[in-house]
Amino acid sequence: MKGGRQRIDFEGVSAQIRPETVTLAAADIAIVEQNFDFDLLTPAKLMEKAVGREVTIVRVNPATGAETREQAEVLATNGGVVLKIGQRIEVLRDDGLPVRVIFDKVPDNLRARPTLSVTIDSAHPGMRPASLSYLTPGLGWKADYVALYDEAAGKIDVQGWITLTNSSGTAYENAQTLLVAGSPTQVSSPGPTTWRQPSRRPALEQAGTESGSRERLGDFYLYPLPERTTIANLQTKQVGFLDVHGVAAEHGYEFRNHWLGTTDQPQSAKSIYRFSTSAHAGLGDQLPAGILRFYMRDKRGEPQFIGESRIDHTPMGSTLSLVTGDAFDVKVQAVVEKRTRVNEHDWKTDMRYELSNASPRPLTVTLLQDGLWGDSRIDTESQKSTRRSADTAEWNVSIPANGRTVLTAGFDTRF
Repeated sequence: MKGGRQRIDFEGVSAQIRPETVTLAAADIAIVEQNFDFDLLTPAKLMEKAVGREVTIVRVNPATGAETREQAEVLATNGGVVLKIGQRIEVLRDDGLPVRVIFDKVPDNLRARPTLSVTIDSAHPGMRPASLSYLTPGLGWKADYVALYDEAAGKIDVQGWITLTNSSGTAYENAQTLLVAGSPTQVSSPGPTTWRQPSRRPALEQAGTESGSRERLGDFYLYPLPERTTIANLQTKQVGFLDVHGVAAEHGYEFRNHWLGTTDQPQSAKSIYRFSTSAHAGLGDQLPAGILRFYMRDKRGEPQFIGESRIDHTPMGSTLSLVTGDAFDVKVQAVVEKRTRVNEHDWKTDMRYELSNASPRPLTVTLLQDGLWGDSRIDTESQKSTRRSADTAEWNVSIPANGRTVLTAGFDTRF
């Protein structure tokens, strides 16, 4: 680095760099100005920048191979190149004939690669370490998980993968990569209010309270890649970060009746898998948000996909309860047997729930009844319930193999 005012060019920065987030840190320098040149050098751009200037047109006679050179002024490049050659106007055609254009130089504002130019004032000449940091879209990562469930053993093996995606317009070679897991707030321009999809069934059954050895950054966790890696532009790369075997897991079923009403026909219960992220009896790590895909081995020993579920950022020591799909053989039908209006604000509803099991083994279904708003209570029930929340009652209903179970309950609902 020389002393005094000078310009330093950083080639190969992201083509989507947010220039307002750039920070150049080095000892004894002051930043005067910075410019981001993102107009990249292409044949079309080179011709566009030549409008109003002269270029050399070289034509080759296909029969003799003789070259003819003419000076031409570029008049326009809108949908095609219009040239003025002497006193005539000509369109540079793309008809396969051997024609090429020679330019005197590359314009100063055209770059072969995205370039950040920083003008600095250096207190003294000499080498010194410097760091350049900035934010950019187009470079991101997500977590993906693959779970293999052993039904006979009640165990699960889980692999975690970091999926890196680069569409920023430049490659990052031999990069030391550090991933930050969390949801930092970024301010965006206000826009019109959009409809949001209703929230999905929560996968986090119980939030954990354990701390591990993983490095924290404020309220986030850091996941450094063990080795340097090259992330090419327009490339997706996967790196493993979790590999745990033999974690205890439960397979169960859940059915939720969203209001005190009748379902037109029997509905499938949800197939649920439950396991822990605890250090002692679980995965033993904090899990970045992502999609967990479940597999089971068939009789031939081949793993088969049985469903997937999304998880949010999950603390260590949590209990996850993930839905993989609708159970084929386990059905529930809710029926209103009687509904009576006691007064203006008081209703009594008698419900019957018929649960069927077409599988050759007994099982238990967690039956949830939503919609118990206001001052609601259960007057009668054929099996004792628990209150999962102010609005939801819960029963764990056992169903025999290839059999049925009927549960009844009476509700006093006041609004």
